[in-house]
Amino acid sequence: MTDNIKKPNHLIQETSPYLLQHAYNPVNWYPWGQEAFEIARKEDKPVFLSIGYSTCHWCHVMAHESFEDPEVAEILNRDFISVKVDKEERPDIDAVYMAVCQGLTGRGGWPMTIIMTPDQKPFFAGTYFPKHERYNVSGLLEILDDVIKEWKLKRKSLVDTGEKITSALNERQKNRSIGGHIPSGNGDGVSGKNAWTPNNVLITVAQDTLYKSFDEQYGGFGASPKFPMPHNLMFLLRSSKFNQEDRALKLVEKTLQQMYRGGIFDHIGYGFSRYSTDNKWLAPHFEKMLYDNALLVIAYLEAYQITGKEIYRSVVEKTLEYIQREMTDETGGFYSAQDADSDGEEGGYYLLSESEVIDLLGVTDGTQFCKFFDITKSGNFEGGNIPNLIKNKDFEQIPETILRQLPRIYQHRLQRVKLHKDDKILTSWNSLMIVAFAKAYKVLDEETYLRIAEKAAAFLSVAMTNSDGTLCVSSRGGGKATGTGTLDDYAFFIWALLELYEATLDMNYLEQARTLCDVMLSGFQDPSGGGLYLTHGDAEQLIYRPKETYDGAIPSGNSVAGYVLVKLSRLTGLEEYHQQALTQLQFLSEQAAAYPAGHCFTMMALMMELHQESFLCENGVCS
Repeated sequence: MTDNIKKPNHLIQETSPYLLQHAYNPVNWYPWGQEAFEIARKEDKPVFLSIGYSTCHWCHVMAHESFEDPEVAEILNRDFISVKVDKEERPDIDAVYMAVCQGLTGRGGWPMTIIMTPDQKPFFAGTYFPKHERYNVSGLLEILDDVIKEWKLKRKSLVDTGEKITSALNERQKNRSIGGHIPSGNGDGVSGKNAWTPNNVLITVAQDTLYKSFDEQYGGFGASPKFPMPHNLMFLLRSSKFNQEDRALKLVEKTLQQMYRGGIFDHIGYGFSRYSTDNKWLAPHFEKMLYDNALLVIAYLEAYQITGKEIYRSVVEKTLEYIQREMTDETGGFYSAQDADSDGEEGGYYLLSESEVIDLLGVTDGTQFCKFFDITKSGNFEGGNIPNLIKNKDFEQIPETILRQLPRIYQHRLQRVKLHKDDKILTSWNSLMIVAFAKAYKVLDEETYLRIAEKAAAFLSVAMTNSDGTLCVSSRGGGKATGTGTLDDYAFFIWALLELYEATLDMNYLEQARTLCDVMLSGFQDPSGGGLYLTHGDAEQLIYRPKETYDGAIPSGNSVAGYVLVKLSRLTGLEEYHQQALTQLQFLSEQAAAYPAGHCFTMMALMMELHQESFLCENGVCS
């Protein structure tokens, strides 16, 4: 009997939910650290690096197909040293090797698969691979076999490839730091720090680009899969106000309404899923991320401020109810994510059938409920139904009879196999949710929201801050916080503190923001190339030091840094912050020049600098 007991690997002492999910794999995983690389050097083996996160559907798939498979494990344990990384705990490692993956393959994603030398220099990159070749996708077993043959017979070629890739990354970073051509306000090309002044040129280009990719029928930008990208909507809201662009507001409203009507919004338990797999927001990728919900709350709040439409207020209140009910720790921090899968099935937790609704609510109420939320006998997703309001023209007002039934459906759903929850607390993502709650208090005048924001900020200030005032990345279960804070941790927390200062006029928040800003500038700034690195100067040195400006699922740390520097200069009146803001905005404008629409948070910072009046005011407080 004892032979069947699974033995843990080296991940068993970790706190990351993602790493612990793999602690009993037959693969002899190591966490990222010197021990793994020293063993790789000693045993003369390449390193197999797998990067993912605990609520990632395709990470689960690859784990079940390959990492729980004895045949794959035998090869990895014999010929490689295998390392697992939680991308949310180590965004620096993720950023470095994502750049490798995108550079070599033209795409990226998770799980990310990297094979490299013992000195961390990569020579192979990809994302998900099945165990065997399928649908023209290479199989992991075949890839491992090819790598080992080359490692034994053509080692120099692999090492040279790793060296070239590493050199190319550092050279690209150097060239990006030099900057590009920035259009001036009068249309002349101007470069040089003394000549540059903020202007509307990039803002206009970004706006026009978004206009061209807008989906007039269902809202959002581009084709499926569709991502919410709330910072793009926040940018367009500002454009609608400052530039008197009626179309910008219409685009935002269409998108916000269609997202709410679709299945990407959970109409039973509330909150937003990660993205939609179709163009009409019906079928989401069902995982729910803290950062999406934080940024979407901000976008809906700002739309409510501009339009006064109750539908936007309702979405905010429902989403924050979900966060309070399911994603808030007793310490005051917020959990990171909820999984898409339950009992091995993606989305199964959320689906309803017509018959079960009628059995639960009775024929009269059940039939009304099904009609309102488009729940049919044939279904709208893999034989089941995702509740939605896409076909419902009365989506802005849910009848009282339906509202009374929602708790019964919600309780019914709770009886199903529980969704996995990534309960680690991240400084950066928590900061975004603090911004959301603080803004909700300012706009909706609900004291509970302020108390939640302040409790979370106090938690970050104590549990996630070292004695020297530097920040940590992550904590879980009341344990010691870990990780050397990244730029995102500093920039986002400064933003949160400034929102709390505006909400309360408590000078302690402003002083704390200033202190962290000074640490951010001294620890992350690149005095020769401009901008801010992702990693602190005292952090672990990787094969290159990333510096990110592009806004992905969340705004880049550099763009938020530019935003908070402008905010700090306004709130304090100090010229030193204004000069730092201008320096940062010039760097960001250089980086954004090639594709301004990919840098919408930078455009927001530029607009704040260009317009002396505030974007929105509520109860005498402006933001």
